[in-house]
Amino acid sequence: MKLIKAEVVTIGDEILYGQITDTNTQFISAELDKIGIRTSRKISIGDNREDILQMLEDSTGRADIVLITGGLGPTKDDITKKTIADFTEDSLERREAAMEALRAIFNKFGKELTEINKKQADLPTKCTYLFNAVGTAPGMWFEHNGSIIVSMPGVPYEMKYLMQNEVIPRLMKAFERPVILHRIIRTAGIGESWLATKIESWEDQLPEHIKLAYLPNLSQVRLRLTGTGSDEQTLKAEIDKEVEKLYPLIAEHIHGEGEEELELTIAKLLLAEKATLATAESCTGGFLAHSITSNSGSSEYFLGTVVSYSNQAKIDLLSVKEETLEAYGAVSEQTVIEMAEGARKALKSTFAISTSGIAGPSGGSEEKPVGTIWIAIAGPDKTVTQLITSTKDRINNIKYGSKVALNLLRKVILNEI
Repeated sequence: MKLIKAEVVTIGDEILYGQITDTNTQFISAELDKIGIRTSRKISIGDNREDILQMLEDSTGRADIVLITGGLGPTKDDITKKTIADFTEDSLERREAAMEALRAIFNKFGKELTEINKKQADLPTKCTYLFNAVGTAPGMWFEHNGSIIVSMPGVPYEMKYLMQNEVIPRLMKAFERPVILHRIIRTAGIGESWLATKIESWEDQLPEHIKLAYLPNLSQVRLRLTGTGSDEQTLKAEIDKEVEKLYPLIAEHIHGEGEEELELTIAKLLLAEKATLATAESCTGGFLAHSITSNSGSSEYFLGTVVSYSNQAKIDLLSVKEETLEAYGAVSEQTVIEMAEGARKALKSTFAISTSGIAGPSGGSEEKPVGTIWIAIAGPDKTVTQLITSTKDRINNIKYGSKVALNLLRKVILNEI
């Protein structure tokens, strides 16, 4: 079965200038993926006639479907509609159905339908009118030289309405589509290159129709298996079989699947053990507690945090010894051990995490450069520590340190260390 390819295009100078964030292409690609259509390119161009014409020429030569958002307003800078009409050697005509929709919207809000607004009902004669129930700019569907071109407003909620109610149903009728399935395996505590080395032989034997992608981010790597086929049940069984082979190779690094973040994995483990958690944070400044409490129901297992940023707070609130701070400093294995054990005792939790480091960009030394972070996990039977070194980016260090700390806790709960 032929793989249907789509290109998704945003039109608007405001996107190129960085004045607004493009969320449209992400939504469109996800919707296409659900029905077995692969997005092969995403393109952003400005409100320029020559650029739009060149894009249309190139994209229709490569793709079965070209989905465009933006440039459909009634003002002079919105040129998409006229440019597509020129590309398809067409002219504009006023559509009564589009006019009726405009009148209904303006009547609903008690506003006058001006001449400039009426231009929204002027559409190319060759296009199929797509009714927009939530805005004034209609969508347009063209069939040109073997490709389908769809033009939609750039306003996200209007685009979403048209995609879900007009475009997707029409695409499903227009094409016989293959099944595309994804399965995501989430790993932590291992870098992308090391992970690739561990699973190289397994990856090399994957069937041609099942592809693997590495998606790394902050001490975590997601492995995405994407399969393409004609039968959903058969394809799912094939992917499941490959995942069964993968698990024994990297079991200690897998913490979940799909959209399950590390914080949710920790929640499940704590709830299963009927255990509780506290945190004692210095360099992460409460971000770790924020990450943990981002999950609904976290009050069942998370007891609280102490953000002991100063040495005095470490002494007063966590019972860290002055001698420890004087001898080893705040950023040290000895200090994080006392912080974690002090938090566990103060908050009466099963486990406690502590962090202390140099987030940066200033404050580092030759002995302890920016990005040096000590982590400790105190539990009923033992306290374990980990030293990590990261970048000079403050926010990245805070986020990275928090993720590593959570993964260390995961390993402690599972008795892997």
